[in-house]
Amino acid sequence: MDKIVSLSDGESTVELQKYLSSLTNDQLITAMTNSALRGKKVGTMLKGILKGSPPGSSEGANRRLLVYEHLIPLCESGDLQAEVAADIIGLLMLETRTLSGSSLAKLAALFVDAIKAGKMGSGKSLELFPTILTALAACAALSYGKGELSGEEYKKQLINSLCSSRWDPQCVIHLTTMFRDVPLSAEELQFLVDKVLRMFSKMDLQEIPPLVYQLLLLSAKYLNPCFFFCFFRNLHLEVQTIPQDQLRHVEGTVILHVVFAIRLDHELGRELLKSFKTSYGDLCPFSVALLLSVARVQRYEEQVFDLLKGAVIKSYKDEQLQQGSKFLQDLLPVHCSVAKMILDTVKNSVFGWDHVTQGLVQLGFFLMDTFGPKPGPFGKSTEGPVTAARTPSQQACKLGGQMLLQGFKMHEPIRGEILEQVLNRLVTKTASPVSHYLDLFSDIVSSAPMILLESSSKVTETFDHLTYLPLGTVQGFLKAVQPLLKVSMSLKDSLILVLRKAMFSSQLDGRKSAVTGFLLLLKNFKVLGSLASSQSILLKLIISLRRCLGQQADVRLMLYEGFYDVLRRNSQLASSIMQTLLSQVRRYYEPEQDLLPPVKLEPCITAHGDQVYLQEPLAHLVSCTVHCLTWLQNTHQAANLNVDDSDDEAEEEDEGYKSELQTILESMTRRMIKCELEDFELDKSAEFSLGSSVGVKNNIFAVLVMGLYEVLMEYNFIRANYNKTRLEELLELFHRHHKLSEILKEKSGKGRGPSHKTPRSLLSMGFVSTLITALFRDNSQSREEALSVLRSSGEFVRYALSVAVQKIQQLEDTGHTDGPDGQHSDRTFRFLCDMTSVLMWRYTNIPRAVEEAGKKEKRCSLSQLCLDGLLRIFTTCQQRCPEKMAQLLSAMDVEDEAEQDDVAEINYFYIRQFQRALFTQLSGGEEDFNSREAQLLVSILTVLSRQLKPSSKQFVQMITWTVKICKETSFEDSAFCKGLLSLLFSLQVLYKTPASLLLELCQDIHSQLGDIDQDVEVEKQCHFAIVNMKTATAALLVLTQVDRVLDEVDWLIARKKSQTASEKPADASQAAGQQDPVEKAVTLQLGTLLTALNELVQTALLPGNCTVTLLRELSRTYATLTTLVKYYIQACASQHGSLPSRFEKLVKLSGSHLTPQCYSFITYAQAKLLRETTAIPNLIFSIEQYEKYLITLSKKSKVNLMQYMKLSTSRDFRINAATLDAALQEQEETGEVEESQEPKRKKRKQ
Repeated sequence: MDKIVSLSDGESTVELQKYLSSLTNDQLITAMTNSALRGKKVGTMLKGILKGSPPGSSEGANRRLLVYEHLIPLCESGDLQAEVAADIIGLLMLETRTLSGSSLAKLAALFVDAIKAGKMGSGKSLELFPTILTALAACAALSYGKGELSGEEYKKQLINSLCSSRWDPQCVIHLTTMFRDVPLSAEELQFLVDKVLRMFSKMDLQEIPPLVYQLLLLSAKYLNPCFFFCFFRNLHLEVQTIPQDQLRHVEGTVILHVVFAIRLDHELGRELLKSFKTSYGDLCPFSVALLLSVARVQRYEEQVFDLLKGAVIKSYKDEQLQQGSKFLQDLLPVHCSVAKMILDTVKNSVFGWDHVTQGLVQLGFFLMDTFGPKPGPFGKSTEGPVTAARTPSQQACKLGGQMLLQGFKMHEPIRGEILEQVLNRLVTKTASPVSHYLDLFSDIVSSAPMILLESSSKVTETFDHLTYLPLGTVQGFLKAVQPLLKVSMSLKDSLILVLRKAMFSSQLDGRKSAVTGFLLLLKNFKVLGSLASSQSILLKLIISLRRCLGQQADVRLMLYEGFYDVLRRNSQLASSIMQTLLSQVRRYYEPEQDLLPPVKLEPCITAHGDQVYLQEPLAHLVSCTVHCLTWLQNTHQAANLNVDDSDDEAEEEDEGYKSELQTILESMTRRMIKCELEDFELDKSAEFSLGSSVGVKNNIFAVLVMGLYEVLMEYNFIRANYNKTRLEELLELFHRHHKLSEILKEKSGKGRGPSHKTPRSLLSMGFVSTLITALFRDNSQSREEALSVLRSSGEFVRYALSVAVQKIQQLEDTGHTDGPDGQHSDRTFRFLCDMTSVLMWRYTNIPRAVEEAGKKEKRCSLSQLCLDGLLRIFTTCQQRCPEKMAQLLSAMDVEDEAEQDDVAEINYFYIRQFQRALFTQLSGGEEDFNSREAQLLVSILTVLSRQLKPSSKQFVQMITWTVKICKETSFEDSAFCKGLLSLLFSLQVLYKTPASLLLELCQDIHSQLGDIDQDVEVEKQCHFAIVNMKTATAALLVLTQVDRVLDEVDWLIARKKSQTASEKPADASQAAGQQDPVEKAVTLQLGTLLTALNELVQTALLPGNCTVTLLRELSRTYATLTTLVKYYIQACASQHGSLPSRFEKLVKLSGSHLTPQCYSFITYAQAKLLRETTAIPNLIFSIEQYEKYLITLSKKSKVNLMQYMKLSTSRDFRINAATLDAALQEQEETGEVEESQEPKRKKRKQ
């Protein structure tokens, strides 16, 4: 070694060459090995060897090759110091270009063999490989097998061989790093990336982030992020067995690498977003997290949120479309749920994904802002407070709320921001509905009240704005904040202070907000023993509320409606509340027992200029007093049974106001029965017009008096305890109420001014439920005589039922009812169950013959009222609490036919009951047919059938029965026909495609209405007897189903298009003669649809909406056909396949059958329609667009599709002689119409 070093330092290389020639290969190898291991003068020695080995001579070239062949494995062995190995590789890299082509080929083979054998574990020598490959590529020709290859081709073969072989997982990162220095073509890069991705599953999890980093650098160099998709799939699917926390931490690191790379190279970011825009099916929790992290780069923020918003709403729409169609369910698997992926991302973010949390918060609010309820006309919410999210927009809004709630629970750093943003929206969005933000705030408070106390200052700030917020927002906010008030005295004090100020607000809503707040505090504020502090706070609250008794009617009304709930929740306040109510009642009560009426009505109103207003809602005041008194008496009785001794002083005080109130109510009842309407100045001669102040005053008085009668009726029924005399008094009260009610109806019907709405009944829902149960279901012998008093009055029974329906309707519209327990959903639901049972019994057990006498009257029968109530109950339950539907049905009396445990059987038991009732209706003659009752039965069957599973035998029985009824019923009733067909279609789409059903109905309609050419006799068809001359127009409900079929076909074509775009040509090619199942289904659907529309365009429809609607549906059909043609143009361009024969038949059907008939129908419509419509030019444009793209497809596919198209006649300047003559003769009212000049069409084929 020393000799080589000393010779290399000399001037002459001849001696060095001689000396090296004298050494054998083994001696040279030993010298190099020893020098490298010692690490001394190794560089100088190597330089000497290379200096004495001129590349021009064969001996020198061989020696150089020997040096490379020996030192490469030595560096890789790990025996050398890192610095020594690095120096050696560096020297070798410098000398690589001097090697001959054959030497380079041998070295490259050496590397490939070492990689295949797994001997490149440390990867130190791999830095040399790119230099060798680059030098190889520069060679002109290299021997390969028996022939020659260019250096570039040789390099390609090597890379191919390398990527096709087995790699040691330990060397994957080294190899990927090495390839960054190798010039690669796009094809080679793709080959390499595929190989690396296949290695993911075999690698240690911790090695994945650095490998991704190397891939990113490699990809950035070539601006080709093609590996992204595959990488996410591999990372997501191959590592299911790895512990979640490890996997999530690795994913988090990978995301950081990707985002860092995107910040440096925006082309990567653009490519990433472009790849996701094509299909949301490629999203997974990891890619959602990546996108949210990318959103932190400002230039991508808007694009990312728009992309995710679009993916969410499209996913929900697709899900809705698939769930509502058996045709689509059978054809395609259920699509992945983007919502689930996003929620999984929220769960995964707990593993240190801080870079994702900010994006989650922004996306959550973005979804809630975008898809929350919108303000309707005059700022009212267009969506009622329905609990179940049904539309895609509602579901997307709900998803935003779920994300924020989960994020709030999991991540401490973002809690403050979430809370602040929610509260800001509650305060600032006064013109829009904020129910979704209130729900979120309520969920946050109830899930983590103690955490929220840390941000109590933000809640206190919001209190200051309460006076200026809409009443609904204040009520929701104060309800949500209740759990916080229970644990924080300072918050409670802040709120009380704000509410006191609000009590003197100039705005009515501000004062109402104050009442709401005080009532909520009283409800939830518990007195702890006899603590003077808590009692004094309660006293102050009561005093504040008493001030409300001098305010407007609306404020007083809120107070009266709230007192009962306060009393129930906080019975210690009984004395204060009852004394307050008693003193208020005294103001309007006439104590002189001989004077009539017993109440002073004049102080109940106030005048401002010409306007008269209600000042005191007297009936509500008495109603509140009655309910509070009744509850106290009931609880007192229960307490007396349990406890013998009690506080005598408190009891005496209680007895004092109780006896006084009872005396007042007894006296009021007695005197109100004696009162005639003249005593209130409300007889038939009184004016009730709402156009004059006198009329308004009389209306107010009438409503107050009717309310008083109702309140007293309820009070006396409870007090009567089924005493006959008491119930006779109750009936007297009703007669007075009924008389006044009839006068009001009569007067409001006559006046030309604004009509008077029926006032809402003041009977409580609980009482109505008890009353109708007593009237119809109470069989006890002891009560028989007393109840017969009420049962004998038909008017009273009708009144009880109509109030029950009114209460159910209020529940359906708003989610709650007036009166006690109206806001309490569980109690209200219990009343609903009781009512359902009674109404069902009344409808099914009272024969219709009993009611025949009532048929002569214009008003509806009691059976109809029962049905109306049942329909509203089922609809309300299905919309507001679908999970309780089974409980509601189970609450009814089920006979032995249905098993109590089987919910589906119970449901079907009731369906059969209503089917029987409808069958009975249809079995009688048409003169006995009650159309309204039949419609209600169909509506009830529609609601109940939604509870059936489409796969169940009950569902099949239901659809079979419906088809049978449609086929056999021939009543000429349009509304009933419409309802029955709607039911049929709603069932059919969940059973199979409705296309064949459409065709049969269209044939029936054509047969009934006749042809547009009067000379053509239409073949008589009768698939469905329900379609007849009178109902054929109603049967055009089929056009809405045409829309549905087109929606599904459009959706399928769009899916196929996106699949074709993302597939490689190799994947997309299909076996000869085979057609894709989706394409086949689309073609068959459109074929049936075209045949059905072909029937309708030949039908002599009545001029009007149905004609215009048909023209629009035809336009849409041609637009869908055009979309399908465009799809095949795209398919021909990418696959070079032949067109399916089914598609050619479809084109033939459209060209030779439908299009000529469309032009005939256009002529017919132009003659019939008296107004201009854009539907006709739109249809012509759609047909022409279709034909235009057919020409393009003909050229691309080399198939002449235009042979099936008949040229349309010129539409400009055309006069139809027959139509013109007919119109002229009609105007002149002359005799016969001239014969049509147009040639007759052939009769329809048999």
